[in-house]
Amino acid sequence: MRAFHCPHCGRLVFFENSVCLNCGTALGFQWPERRIVESEGKPRCANERLAECNWIAPSPGALCACCALTRTRPADHDPEGLEGFATAEAAKRRLLFELGELGLPIGDDLRFDLLSSRDEPVTTGHANGLITPDLAETADAHRERMREEMGEPYRTVLGHLRHEVGHYYWMVLAPDEDARERARRLFGDEREDYQAALDRHYAQGPPPDWPERHVSAYATMHPMEDWAETFAHYLHIRDTLQTAQAFGLNAGHGADMASMIDAWLPLTYALNQINRSMGRDDLYPFVLAPAVMDKLALVHALAYGR
Repeated sequence: MRAFHCPHCGRLVFFENSVCLNCGTALGFQWPERRIVESEGKPRCANERLAECNWIAPSPGALCACCALTRTRPADHDPEGLEGFATAEAAKRRLLFELGELGLPIGDDLRFDLLSSRDEPVTTGHANGLITPDLAETADAHRERMREEMGEPYRTVLGHLRHEVGHYYWMVLAPDEDARERARRLFGDEREDYQAALDRHYAQGPPPDWPERHVSAYATMHPMEDWAETFAHYLHIRDTLQTAQAFGLNAGHGADMASMIDAWLPLTYALNQINRSMGRDDLYPFVLAPAVMDKLALVHALAYGR
């Protein structure tokens, strides 16, 4: 994430700000320029109140570019669902910003159904560009319970969206056999029976040596989940490195994945120690094995047509 400044007084403002706390100037986020602007006289997103959206819309009464990607949301008479909807939309805005910063294509087929399992069963996942997260995950207690049940070190709403959008970018970045064959050499064959892999994973769990080849235990379930977990991790790295640089931290950022990893690892050591100094668990509870770094490098290469 970039460091933004008020266009009127120059003071630091944040991506989510709708007003400058120093001078009171009304602010909005302008897409596709991806900058904070004075919003006076500009149309605000129709979800300004409903989803706490601070983006500028293309016309009065319209949804902004991010909110327009949502196909289904909770009903107006569902206050609990709408609370989760606002949280999910905030994470989606950060996701879309990063995709724009990285120059990744955002096709007309990318859509979101924001549904909650509090009302009916929800199958979290991706299908041909449609991403469906479970809004129940926006509740801290529910998400933490799921994290413990799944034995995960990390679980966030933004992380879920990054994972699911990874499935979408498999279609975009590896559309042909040449690209898919490159991926198969590292991730395995994505044509493997998914249901059989799912049943095996939940019956047997991950292999004991999974950290040597995968970024997470869930990534061992199927090659497509390995790709999505790795893609999500790639987004974690790129966004955090950009944020560190924007706020003056000494974090290099090369053009290739090896240079980014060289910058990433010292930064994570420092962030973990800072968290420990505050009596908290590690902010970055992962270890990147060489095989995982190779997978990240392939994601980077495919993202930039190499």
